Amino acid sequence: MIKTPICDLLGIEYPIFQGGMAWVADASLAAAVSNAGGLGIIAGMNSNGEQLRAEIRKCRELTSKPFGVNVMLMSPYADEVAKVVVEEHVQVLTTGAGNPGKYMPEWLKAGIKVVPVVASVSFARLAEKRGACAVVAEGAESGGHIGKLHTMTLVPQICDAVRIPVLAAGGIADGRGIAASFMLGAQGVQVGTRFLVAKECTISQIYKDKVVKAKDLDTIVTGEVLGDAVRSLKTSFSREFQKKERSTEINKEELEKFGSGALRRAAREGDDKNGCFLAGESAGLVKKEQTAKEIIEEMFSEAENLLGGASKWVK
Repeated sequence: MIKTPICDLLGIEYPIFQGGMAWVADASLAAAVSNAGGLGIIAGMNSNGEQLRAEIRKCRELTSKPFGVNVMLMSPYADEVAKVVVEEHVQVLTTGAGNPGKYMPEWLKAGIKVVPVVASVSFARLAEKRGACAVVAEGAESGGHIGKLHTMTLVPQICDAVRIPVLAAGGIADGRGIAASFMLGAQGVQVGTRFLVAKECTISQIYKDKVVKAKDLDTIVTGEVLGDAVRSLKTSFSREFQKKERSTEINKEELEKFGSGALRRAAREGDDKNGCFLAGESAGLVKKEQTAKEIIEEMFSEAENLLGGASKWVK
């Protein structure tokens, strides 16, 4: 069995985080991943403080294992969420879309282990300096909000730059991605896209079907002109968004209005026309729906076999 210092640090069996995907990562999915031995994570992006509190308490009813919350710092509810996770004694936080520095003293005082998602070496160093216990190095292959660098180059540079553990994210959907992440210096992985099709994931079936059917070139990056690049599946909505952002006749406010609520419509309503179906490039590797337990066990069994047989390439 594969075990790394991340497992001991957080009290989990497998060194894998489930991505804190907005409108996707609720108590049902987080609890299933935690019960399977990974670290399930509840998304705080789309929740105000009391909504998040309810999800945290629901998750505790579904699992006795460690789980975490993702705090999206661009959320209008970030201040509320930052307070609720302390009041609810959440053990682990991941953060994204911003610098968590203003909240770190309070979180650390409360004994919370903070693991920022970072997309550059400088951000990783800053996170370590501020007291993060680990970082997730997320490459641009990921679904949702992305940076500029890709996993293969980002992860080893961050591993060289910090002393705290690094988890790799972006393009990882099977045991090959896990094995490669270890070779790059990571001590664990964060996976989002593959968990979209977990049976415990409560998103629309239309969303799941799109992920399973996706091929290698079926994702698109939009929002770069807004300074907020996002990767999603190619749909009529995402193609239209890209068309609009390239037009000189559409201003920023009109573009933001066009995209408002699109992720919710995809995840919760299965709106094929007006929804934005976030997914990473690894969607082309996802072939079927499984339970979270089956996903994790299959991925790590494959990784273990690959790493055990790696010596055949070295003479």
